[in-house]
Amino acid sequence: MGRDVGSAKSTFSAIRRSLVDPNSAPLRTLPREDRNLFIAATNGHVLAFDNLSGIPVATADTLCRLATGGGFAVRSLFTDSDETMFNGARPIIAKGIDDFVTRPDLADRSIFLTLAAIPEDARRLERDVWAAFDKAKPAVRARYTKRWRVACGRCLSQNWNGCLAWRTSPFGRLLVAAGFGPAARSWFMAAYGANRKGLVASVIEANPVASAIMELMADRGLWHGTNAELLELLGRITGEPGIKSTAWPSSTLALGRVLHRVVTPLREAGLEMEFARSGQKRTVTLSRGRLGSKTSGTTVTSVITLENQGDSSDSKGDDAVTAPVTTVTAP
Repeated sequence: MGRDVGSAKSTFSAIRRSLVDPNSAPLRTLPREDRNLFIAATNGHVLAFDNLSGIPVATADTLCRLATGGGFAVRSLFTDSDETMFNGARPIIAKGIDDFVTRPDLADRSIFLTLAAIPEDARRLERDVWAAFDKAKPAVRARYTKRWRVACGRCLSQNWNGCLAWRTSPFGRLLVAAGFGPAARSWFMAAYGANRKGLVASVIEANPVASAIMELMADRGLWHGTNAELLELLGRITGEPGIKSTAWPSSTLALGRVLHRVVTPLREAGLEMEFARSGQKRTVTLSRGRLGSKTSGTTVTSVITLENQGDSSDSKGDDAVTAPVTTVTAP
């Protein structure tokens, strides 16, 4: 992703939110605590965060739960035993110039949009942009609402085998249904799949272990050894500066945790990983292509259905659609 500024990322994000969730402060700073994220999710349908340069690990995990649906419980203020509960999913918009989504699990739930820089002779005053949008908003919202309702009805009677593998499958099913015709559905599924694959390079580049594994397997088809042997070999590849960074695993146990996190992006890049135990030692097998008939990796992806994802605070019990994080960057 590029680094150009002046692509109207803030205006674009604010307009998108205003269509479904108008707010006097549409773009906000990303909270660093679960409690504040919980409050924002309770009081708004869309969460929009401005000028991100990085996302802490704990916050990335929370955003994953918010994007695909999850529960939060915090102690109610001024009480010792009461809890305030939240259960549901929220669409999230996050914008920035840097590649701030580096965690594989968050990237797998994201759609990345790259906006082109606006030429100087094509720029308009922000008030003029908003005036034109406010004039067109009723028609845009009417078309959006009609298509949303039709798509929700179609979701119950279609074959969704093509998008059940996606982490955000209810979202994919809804947008595929909104495409109506077979050609439009095929186009969307191809575009969404290509977008997900496009995240792989950024995630691998941001992870020193994954980058070192790609370099290790650049000229070989198979590698097998213990976690300790792999950690030593990767250390020689990445060099002393990489080893001294805080992102580098300091033990074989830490390496194992990192490997389980990067198994999906590495698979998307064409590398399969299999974990096993040999006596008291853990072993890893890296291969280009499938490792026989065994399932590579140890992660288990559950299929989240459209049903039973409703927000517990919604008295109507409407289904909440799993929605991915939308990250906006300059090209």
